[in-house]
Amino acid sequence: MYYSPMARAATTSDAFNAVAEPRRRDILSYLALQERPVGDIVVALGLEQPSVSKHLRVLKDVGLVRVRREGRHMLYRVNAEAIRPLHEWAGTFERFWRHQLQKVKERAEEKMTKV
Repeated sequence: MYYSPMARAATTSDAFNAVAEPRRRDILSYLALQERPVGDIVVALGLEQPSVSKHLRVLKDVGLVRVRREGRHMLYRVNAEAIRPLHEWAGTFERFWRHQLQKVKERAEEKMTKV
């Protein structure tokens, strides 16, 4: 069995590892448009409160979300600047798929002109 000599980064130290967890991606998506308290996230995503708090702590530790206190509530929001590297990396693949779709379109148009 092969073991990589480089240890995998802990989810609390790397944004890419943090978003590898599907529930964290769900939380980020939910927070994308608006700042929200933990309770709203729990209800909207159907997760247990301790689980949401744990995921938010990881996202906060890697800088993907920010938190502020308003009275008794902690309000969480996406840190768009910290998400930029994820977006740019994913954009590489968006260009690939756009190119692939263009090729499919061109082939379909070629077949239509031959008929």
